[in-house]
Parts: sequence; structure tokens; C-alpha cells
Amino acid sequence: MKITILFDLDGTLIDSTEAILESFAQAYKTLNTTPAKEEQIIKLIGYPLDVMFRDLGVQESLVWDFVNAYKFHYRKISKQKTTLLPNAKEAILKAHSYATLGIVTTKTARYSKELLEHLGLMKYFEILIGREDVQNPKPHQEPILKALEKLGSKAKDSWMIGDTCLDIDSAKNANVKSVALRCGYGSEEQLKKCAEIITNDSLEAVEFILCF
Repeated sequence: MKITILFDLDGTLIDSTEAILESFAQAYKTLNTTPAKEEQIIKLIGYPLDVMFRDLGVQESLVWDFVNAYKFHYRKISKQKTTLLPNAKEAILKAHSYATLGIVTTKTARYSKELLEHLGLMKYFEILIGREDVQNPKPHQEPILKALEKLGSKAKDSWMIGDTCLDIDSAKNANVKSVALRCGYGSEEQLKKCAEIITNDSLEAVEFILCF
């Protein structure tokens, strides 16, 4: 049976750090608030935006105002300030040659699809599950299970590739095999606590799965 490979997006296939940081800065400026430090923001990339703003100290009543301000700016700049990570396109092409592909991200699905279409890559993916598609984001199993259900795939024949423990723990919770990547936002120390398999980038991960 053809296997399924699900990819995270930020830190796994794309580098959108500049766009993310600029959009956070714009959100703080819009709400006339002292911005969080960039290193604090980077540590939280991978979590949903509302979670990030809460963890950065934004009061609950203003969280969604910050999220909306962020999204308004991010959509305007994301295509110009996002690049593919090294070997990401090669990884997608190789994976597509032997597997059914999907994206499971905590980013907004609509903007993620627009970004992947801009990069010429959306055509390789059968499904994209974003933040608005689930009630419980990663590390909960819901995003992965929803992707598998829509694809008609079985957990035992599926893999998740991601750069943080959010991805790996979500895969574990869904009984899906996983590969963690060093090229993203999770540190080596963090990844060793949650992942059994760690590769340098998405291409190495895809090659590992092919030979598994």
C-alpha cells in the first residue's frame, strides 16, 4: 500500500522567520504595546498564534486583536519574505514519487495554501490541515487524524515530518511514525527528548522513510 507522508510547514519546508517577526512587531505597534523580544517569539514558533501571544504576556481580552493585526500584516508580506529551506523542494519531489503527501500546520490554512501555491508546491499535496480546521492543534492528535481520515490513509502506513516536539508528540498521539528535523525551530536538546529519529533536513527524512 502507498504510504502517506505529512509535513509540518514552518521550519520544516519553509523559512518564514522574517515575516513572522515583522508581523509580530506590527501587531504590537497596532495595539500600541511594547513588543516582545524576538528570541522569545522564535522559541514559540510552531504554536498557534493565540497561544503565542498569551505566552508572551498579552492579556486574554486582547489576544484576538493581536492575532488579527498579525494576520492582516502577514498576508501582505508573507510571499515576499518566505523562502524554501535548503533541499525542501527536492524532498517534496522525491516524497511525491512514492507517497501521498499532506501538510499539517498550526498556520492558517488559507494563507498556507496561498503561500504554497506562490512557491509552486501546493499541487504536490493532497490535503492541508491548518489551525482553523481543528479544535485541538498539535501536539494533540486531531490534526494528523483528520488529515489521514480525509486521505483515506491508515496510521500504520503514515509518517509525520516536523521540526519541533509539537509535531513529534502529535504523531505519537496519533500512532503515526515520525522524523524530527534539525533545520527548524526545535533545538537538538529538545528533539532528543521527544524523537527517536532525527535528520538534518526534510530530504534526509524522506530518504530515510524510503529506505525504512
